[in-house]
Amino acid sequence: MKTSLKYFSISFFIIISFGCSKPNKIKDIIPPIKITSGTQDSVVVSDLFYADNYSIKFNANPNLETKYDELSQKIYLKADSNFEGITLLEFEADMNVYEIPVISKKQKLYTFSFKPDKKYEKLNLFGSFNGWDRSNLTMTDKNGDGTFEASVPLEPGSYQYKFFADGVEIEDPNNPEKVSNGMGSYNSLFSVNEIDNGKLFLHIGKFKYDDSYSEFSFLVQDSKQSVINKKNIIALLNNSKVEESIISIDKNEIVLKLETALLKGENTLRLLLSDGERVSNIQTVKLFDGKPANNSNFTWNDAIIYSLMIDRFEDGDPSNSIPVKHDSLSPKANYMGGDLKGVMDRLNGGYFDSLGVNVIWISPVYDNPNSAYKEYPAPHRYYSGYHGYWPISSDKVDEHFGTIEDVKKIVQTAHKHNIKVLLDFVSNHVHIEHPFYKEHRNWFGQLNLPDGRLNLRFWDEFRLTTWFEPYLPSFDYLGSKEALEKMADLAVWWLKETGADGYRHDAVKHVPNEFWRKLNEKENKELNSQRILPVYQIGETFGSYDLISSYVNNGQLNAQFNFNLYDVALPTFIRDNASFSVLDKEMQKTFSVYGVNHLMGNIMDSHDKNRFMAFADGDLDASEWSAIEEGWNNPPKVDNPESYKKLILYMAYMNTIPGLPVVYYGSEFGMTGASDPDNRRMMRFDDQLNKYEKNTLSEVSKIIHLRKEHPALRYGDFYTLQADENIYAFIRSDMNEKILVILNKSKSEKVLSLKFPEIIELQSATELPSNQNHLIVNGELLLNIPAMNWKILNIN
Repeated sequence: MKTSLKYFSISFFIIISFGCSKPNKIKDIIPPIKITSGTQDSVVVSDLFYADNYSIKFNANPNLETKYDELSQKIYLKADSNFEGITLLEFEADMNVYEIPVISKKQKLYTFSFKPDKKYEKLNLFGSFNGWDRSNLTMTDKNGDGTFEASVPLEPGSYQYKFFADGVEIEDPNNPEKVSNGMGSYNSLFSVNEIDNGKLFLHIGKFKYDDSYSEFSFLVQDSKQSVINKKNIIALLNNSKVEESIISIDKNEIVLKLETALLKGENTLRLLLSDGERVSNIQTVKLFDGKPANNSNFTWNDAIIYSLMIDRFEDGDPSNSIPVKHDSLSPKANYMGGDLKGVMDRLNGGYFDSLGVNVIWISPVYDNPNSAYKEYPAPHRYYSGYHGYWPISSDKVDEHFGTIEDVKKIVQTAHKHNIKVLLDFVSNHVHIEHPFYKEHRNWFGQLNLPDGRLNLRFWDEFRLTTWFEPYLPSFDYLGSKEALEKMADLAVWWLKETGADGYRHDAVKHVPNEFWRKLNEKENKELNSQRILPVYQIGETFGSYDLISSYVNNGQLNAQFNFNLYDVALPTFIRDNASFSVLDKEMQKTFSVYGVNHLMGNIMDSHDKNRFMAFADGDLDASEWSAIEEGWNNPPKVDNPESYKKLILYMAYMNTIPGLPVVYYGSEFGMTGASDPDNRRMMRFDDQLNKYEKNTLSEVSKIIHLRKEHPALRYGDFYTLQADENIYAFIRSDMNEKILVILNKSKSEKVLSLKFPEIIELQSATELPSNQNHLIVNGELLLNIPAMNWKILNIN
């Protein structure tokens, strides 16, 4: 018997952000605050939005207890223990009234238990849910029966964990589910499934525009077949509430009719639904003069980032190609000759234009020492500072690369090509040769711990004080306000001096939030007030969602690299039996933390990761996060031409999902490599590529240009049609278009029958860029997709 979901209007709480009659002085779009019902939570108000001052007044809300401490600039919130859903927290500032969406959910605890066969002095639980902190989740035997327990609040998703007993890591003996951790052992795996309360999804409808009005429609898909009640609809233009009169309802369609005159400049329209127990996806529509964003006005949602390491990219000036002399220094860890002139040559030659990228992130340009230094861990190899991450100067460019004038010319030239430039800022540490360390030892933490150990590479245990190497002292920002102010000023100076558009920030989790808040404040005052395009900042943090997201907000960083999503995506594309369903769950987790229209960086590989092709070609297993010795002793090389298809497929995925794609130099044609420094081989161009690499470059460029040309791939929502062992099919929709993406990682051709939601009336699908047309009959699309291939279609 054939069944189908019904899609009707519902009784919901609808939140729409757009402007009101008074000009908004708060420019940031304030994201929803997520809290736990019955529990007091707090948030630093500057993390929500930037303002010249935070003298604000919060108005009463029947669902929330609210207290604002102006001295600490913290908002304390507590929802009633029985309240679950969304409410609006209203506040007054700069003679305007604003609303903050607050989503409250009831907490569900999950208990982990372990009955050891011996006595331990200390027994803790640790895992991906607490950033692998081995000390903060103590397990106790409350009943005295020998079974130790610890309870953790968890949202739907997959979590890896272990027990930590007197310094020994132990897998859960009662849980057969486990995954390799890439370090010779396994982590236990625990999954929390989403509670099935019925499908509730808000779809993009149609857009109409004339000189008088801009009209936006949204379609409600609901398996419970509820009815929309206008009394429960709340509309906000950017962060301020407007009247109900602009909203009309026709069955399952919600229409907003706005005066075009009120939509001058840049605005953001948001819409979400809630019936208490369920909260839908948030629809976000960015507007320019009343029209949805397309290809006319660049915002950071449009960014396609190309990451390059200066020394390994191109030698444009052989006169500065002077390697460090040391009898134990391998050429792999020495300067190879790349410089800023080489980057400039490729800019002028149109390489980046041809590839389709519109943002270049270049490695640190600081002056680095002209000596080799021995790495602390065995086997104690020597390295030079070719990578740029050992600064010995605050304002001088490394002579191997060029001068600060060369940096300025690159920025100016890139801008003429409509390409933005991100510099790489190192805020965590300097090299011992840096004047800061020589003259201000009190700015830095101590290398020697009280227990006699060296505070080296304790990434989690001493996250904010650990040193990377004995010759790389870390700042102690919490102990030295002077150091914090100086380094924040220095970051602003580099952007002012060079005209660069933003930063990639190194080692973010080892730097306290206070630094990032101060830097953001200075950038808003001294840079963003003078620029049309605000500064973009993306950070590097390895850790849990909670840790990574604690730095991503309007008061600190725009984004970080989405390593959590990458960690699931990599084995999905490499292993034949890995299912896209697991990746789709992780995608939904990403949306729940950062929203669908986030600016997080999506990667395939990087200068800190093994190259994708080393996995695709079978030189490394997908569980091997570190392959240093392989890189030194048996460096990967591509043997199977079929492996390039996996890379192209991943590129199609990375360039069609929400977030910003980050292409690591050489990956556009399939360069391989193990861990650092093998993943930093010299770049190759033109006739240095073989025929398979040239074909890969052509296919990747085609994919990047499709993203660049279609705004739905940059601003659209995300709706999964199919996610199984072989096929991942999803729709990205904005007010301009609907784009269907299909990925087939199977080694055989697949015949697909894709069913679209009944609420969306579709007639045809056109393949891009070939323009081959397919009919959609009764909401169903039939088509073949070749083995290890992709299709991107415009559905009408």
